Amino acid sequence: MRYIVTGGAGFIGSNLADTLAQHHEVVIIDDLTSGRRENIEHLIDNSRVTFVEGSVTDLDVLMGAFDGADGIFHQAAIASVPRSVKDPLETNAVNAAGTVNVLWAAKECGVPAVVAASTSAIYGDDPVFPKREAMAPTPLSPYAVSKLAGEYYGKVFADLYGIRTTFLRYFNVFGPRQDPNSEYAAVIPKFITRLLSGKPPIIYGDGEQTRDFIFVADVVRANIMAMESGVSGVFNVAGGRRISLNELAASLSEITGIHQRPVYEPPRVGDVRDSLAEISRAREAFGFSPRYTLDEGLRETVGWFRDGSAGPHR
Repeated sequence: MRYIVTGGAGFIGSNLADTLAQHHEVVIIDDLTSGRRENIEHLIDNSRVTFVEGSVTDLDVLMGAFDGADGIFHQAAIASVPRSVKDPLETNAVNAAGTVNVLWAAKECGVPAVVAASTSAIYGDDPVFPKREAMAPTPLSPYAVSKLAGEYYGKVFADLYGIRTTFLRYFNVFGPRQDPNSEYAAVIPKFITRLLSGKPPIIYGDGEQTRDFIFVADVVRANIMAMESGVSGVFNVAGGRRISLNELAASLSEITGIHQRPVYEPPRVGDVRDSLAEISRAREAFGFSPRYTLDEGLRETVGWFRDGSAGPHR
């Protein structure tokens, strides 16, 4: 098969490209604003892999790359709630308008299927747990709104133009290649790199907020299973259990063997308080359930940050 991975030099996208390139032709599209060339350097010499430096905001780039593709994995996004609060225009341009570009280019080039990354942020602070796909959206940030708009566009393009569209609502993804250096970096790489450098983890709020974490290798599997199964619609992709940030910090202290009491700072605007997914819809539709426990994923991630490599993905 010939697959496109937008955002393919990023954290999730590069892990996905790695797995796809074992058996398929892969075209990676990334403008390297948040993706990193070193994430895909090892793939560039692979005869099955092509790298196109460009943005999903550039329709001409997409039209040139999509011709003859069997499917598109759309991972490109500005994936940060705080950044979206600071600059909603940029977030909308990349996440909402960029998704429209991807869908339109797919339609124009005759690509039959798009599997796209969405987010649990769409659920906001609805007090009902676990989160189910049929719940009414209550987005709290421009980021969440931009991703919800992408989902709506996906359904409309499916209805109007016959493209199969599948949107996977990622909960809190973590693993190798997740960037800890950004001002808006996710919590697990931030915690790990601070502990490994002898610094305390920083928690925004009281630490009792909860998250439903899922290891990146499981997210890669979910994408491929969704593409190959022929399903369409919206699906939660998560671990199906939640842990508080205080518990997470304690677990990482045990795994690293470095004990530092967290430092607490004021909560961040737009952050969701609690998160927990119901994942039975994905299991019933395309057979997905996570293979990694949280502890297994954390240990592999700590190992990667310690020495730059992780164990084999299952």
